[in-house]
Amino acid sequence: MRNRQMLHKINVKNESYFGRIIVLTGARQTGKTTLVKKAFPDYKYISIEDPITVSEFKNLTSSQWNSLYPFAILDEIQKEPQMVESIKAVYDQFSTPKYILLGSSQMLLLEKVRESLAGRCIILEMFPLTLPEMMTNSFSSEVKRSHFQELLHDGNIVAELPIRLYGNHPKTIDVFSKYLQFGGYPAISDDSISDVDKREWLKNYVKTYLERDIRDLAEFRRFEPFTKVQKLIAINTAQLINYSKIASETGVSSKTVQKFIEYLNISYQILVLQPWSRNSAKRLVKSPKVHYLDIGVMRAVLQKRDSLNGHEFETAVVAEIYKQAKLSDADISFYHLRTLDGREVDLLMETEYGYIAIEVKQSENVRSVDAKHLKGLEDILDKPILHKFLLSNDLSLKDLGDGVVAMSAVQFLT
Repeated sequence: MRNRQMLHKINVKNESYFGRIIVLTGARQTGKTTLVKKAFPDYKYISIEDPITVSEFKNLTSSQWNSLYPFAILDEIQKEPQMVESIKAVYDQFSTPKYILLGSSQMLLLEKVRESLAGRCIILEMFPLTLPEMMTNSFSSEVKRSHFQELLHDGNIVAELPIRLYGNHPKTIDVFSKYLQFGGYPAISDDSISDVDKREWLKNYVKTYLERDIRDLAEFRRFEPFTKVQKLIAINTAQLINYSKIASETGVSSKTVQKFIEYLNISYQILVLQPWSRNSAKRLVKSPKVHYLDIGVMRAVLQKRDSLNGHEFETAVVAEIYKQAKLSDADISFYHLRTLDGREVDLLMETEYGYIAIEVKQSENVRSVDAKHLKGLEDILDKPILHKFLLSNDLSLKDLGDGVVAMSAVQFLT
């Protein structure tokens, strides 16, 4: 069992003014149910997927909800979205009931939530384990903020990155290596689980995702076109999306490819990075980039066992940054940047104060030339650049000039 930074966050939100209804969404098997049962042991747990009992709950009046289940966890609520209306009625008529709504489909759940619970709830997203969480051994273990999270904490984003001594070095390297192999899903984070069993779990996860989540989202006669697109997205992770090329290779239309990518995005399988394009004086690429949100799932889709290539390593790092940022309360927008003359920045994070620019290299020995795309960005962007980082497998800390700090990805993220 690993501790989760979301445990503290959800407890804090529960005590806030709008914390009477918390909506926790995210991919299947990210640990939502385990977390809320831990956080709220006195709440009644109700599974909407149970066909025997669900009809009983669907027929309850708001008064009955208030008297019988004033504090409850409703799991897979997207299966019966009309029950959101019942929770709304309880909220409007009574002042004390509190509910936690869980769901694995962003679209089906949040569409109904935004219609019925606007202004009445707090929406939180849960992702697979972050590296700091993977460093823990139980719910009682302290989850320490990573270097990156320290940067985001309490508005420190405009200050210099607090570089700690790189302690616990062998363990962090080991955890990072396992993350690159198997990703961050809690079910396979236990060290006692064999590599064979972890790969089997990931294989079954991909199968279950197709059979359950995608079936929830779309009425498919055949899964083959979708699985082809899914695999091509995995092959092209960390690269620009070429809808026409994918359509040509899979035998479907570009519009269908866009729809499939949207399904992958709203079911928390991929991250679509939009291009930064606010400088009209520069010729900028306007195609999005795609990243798998869990490197273990991506490897399972590709049936890959060997080491990662450069694009896959970039995806693993960007996905981890994204997960860690989402756990902070910093207001961050995520982009990539590419000019038509070849300059590119792998990840551009926009904050209220300015930008954090990140380049990712798989190299174990980075040089100043590796940071060339990070230098001179001030001439392109419309806000100050707060930080420039080159993240790699080079374990030494380096100043590459022009404000670029090179450090190992594992140190930045733990």
